[in-house]
Amino acid sequence: MNIRKVGLITGGGTGTGKAIALGLAKEGVDIVINYSRSKEDAEQTVIEVEKLGVSCLALQADVASDEQVRAMIEKTIQQFGRLDYVVNSAGTTVFVDMKDLEGLKTEYWDRILDVNVKGIFYVCRAASPYLKQTNGSIVNITSIAGLTGVGSSIAYATSKAAAIGLTKSLARALAPEIRVNNVAPGIILTRWVAGKEEHIAKLSAGAPLERVCTPKDVADVVLPLLISASLVAGQTIVVDGGMTL
Repeated sequence: MNIRKVGLITGGGTGTGKAIALGLAKEGVDIVINYSRSKEDAEQTVIEVEKLGVSCLALQADVASDEQVRAMIEKTIQQFGRLDYVVNSAGTTVFVDMKDLEGLKTEYWDRILDVNVKGIFYVCRAASPYLKQTNGSIVNITSIAGLTGVGSSIAYATSKAAAIGLTKSLARALAPEIRVNNVAPGIILTRWVAGKEEHIAKLSAGAPLERVCTPKDVADVVLPLLISASLVAGQTIVVDGGMTL
């Protein structure tokens, strides 16, 4: 079995997932970068991770597909022989005004729930036999939208609320061998919100720390939650500059 620990980050090629991958690599963890469509970004992240002295593998899989997820986990084990950490950072949304109920199409609901909720479950289920062998841990990336009900769309906010509930259920189901927790950021400065200054201002107004969340802000919380917070399970850690106080 590989001596170094191994971490899988879904949606790890860009934004928050990339920041987490780089943070874990600095801790000497071998990395698996999952991506759905962003192949070039994932390959660039692999290069940056490997410069930190660890091994890195990019694997394509749509987390909304149980079959693809199971194949991804098996390839991870074939390559590294173990799995210690999983971060569910893959997510999707559609920007639909909260009051535009008719604009929230069925296909939007289906895709958002498939990726943001079922995707987490599929990854955790497929990874759990291997995480149990290493007493591993899982962190799900959700959003304060799941706490406030306000976000890019009603479907998105609902999916994040469901993911927070799923985290609690998984924390019970997978204990004591595996710890499962959740980090709920405020709006994060990633390509998702590029050019949406009004949206950013609206969702970040009044934050006591007077700044918007960055991918590194999230990674700085995820890493200790994964690695060292040995008695923390089923919790939601909010990273929003105090916006939801």
